[in-house]
Amino acid sequence: MIDFIKENNYLDHAATTYVRPEVLEKMLPFFSEKFGNPSSLYDIAQESKNAIEEAREICASVLNCDPSEIYFTSGGSESNNMAIKGISYDNTDFNIISSLIEHHAVIHPIEQLSNIGVVTSFIEVDQRGLIKLEKFKENINNSTKLVTFMYVNNETGVIQDLKEISKIINKYESDNNCEIIFHTDAVQAPGKLSLNVENLGVDLLSVSGHKIYAPKGIGLLYKRSGIDIQPLISGGGQENQMRSGTENVPYIVALAEALRLSELERIENEQKMKKLSDLLISEINTRIKNYKLNSSRDICVPGIINLSFPGFDGESIILGLNFKGIYVSSGSACSSASIEPSHVLSALGLTEEESLASIRISLGRYNTENHIHEFVSALEGVLTQLSSYKK
Repeated sequence: MIDFIKENNYLDHAATTYVRPEVLEKMLPFFSEKFGNPSSLYDIAQESKNAIEEAREICASVLNCDPSEIYFTSGGSESNNMAIKGISYDNTDFNIISSLIEHHAVIHPIEQLSNIGVVTSFIEVDQRGLIKLEKFKENINNSTKLVTFMYVNNETGVIQDLKEISKIINKYESDNNCEIIFHTDAVQAPGKLSLNVENLGVDLLSVSGHKIYAPKGIGLLYKRSGIDIQPLISGGGQENQMRSGTENVPYIVALAEALRLSELERIENEQKMKKLSDLLISEINTRIKNYKLNSSRDICVPGIINLSFPGFDGESIILGLNFKGIYVSSGSACSSASIEPSHVLSALGLTEEESLASIRISLGRYNTENHIHEFVSALEGVLTQLSSYKK
């Protein structure tokens, strides 16, 4: 896999990542000699159980929480659904506040609750992609039970100020003697930003493994002690009754190792991503005249860059780059097969034409300056070729 990354130009790490060798090495024993079911009593089963609890402790150390507040899931979508739908079982006499730029794994569960009577509000963002906090304040009321805003946007890289949002929520709770649960979809944040839940002021936080060099199909939900949500999956009572089903031990071990490494390398990774993204934008400025940067770099993680090329079709650009061995995407990977404009870019005020002319570049740990040079050269060539077809 490392040879593939070095030989090809993969620039779509926000969609998914490969499994790091260090992570794979941690996983392998739990596919073979340490295969026991953690719910059994004999020694090889206890090896599996101990591995899960050690993984829980590692994840808790990264999030600065108690291990009992970590619940392993199948990924970010399940974690988001657990956080959002888990509060719906008491009654439907409450409201949920979110934003127009959330991932569909947040928007769709909220829409499902809306269909059974839960009042929902989606707050607008400004042209830079930041939630309009005054609008948010106007929408909070005594019926508000859940607020869910993503930490880092998967299409633009824009960072929401969770600390400030938490302060707004806490003040409203204090002034009105009520309780509001604050959830964040933090899937794009590990390895880029701190996940310290005490500093962020969140009650629930979702993480997915395949964005940080762990396998697809594993994630976690942080749930602050005392927050009452109902499980989505019932059965054997695993994960302290919150998520039944025999635990996926090798993947849990992998997630913990990947999360540990992502935090250990976070500062170094941020510096590298900034250097590469600055180079990318500088070269595009020099070589490509007509383009639009769809995010303000001062409020974004450096490794996610969204660009529009007026007059061109984003999918054609992506396919042209693919023929040259360069891999980028058009916004959310979960909806990339659709020709509908990105709901995120539309919320930022882009026209349908601008949205459909966009591509997303997302950098990773093995990307180099050579990858950036190759990408910009290939992009210039693809745009030239596409221009010739129009004539």
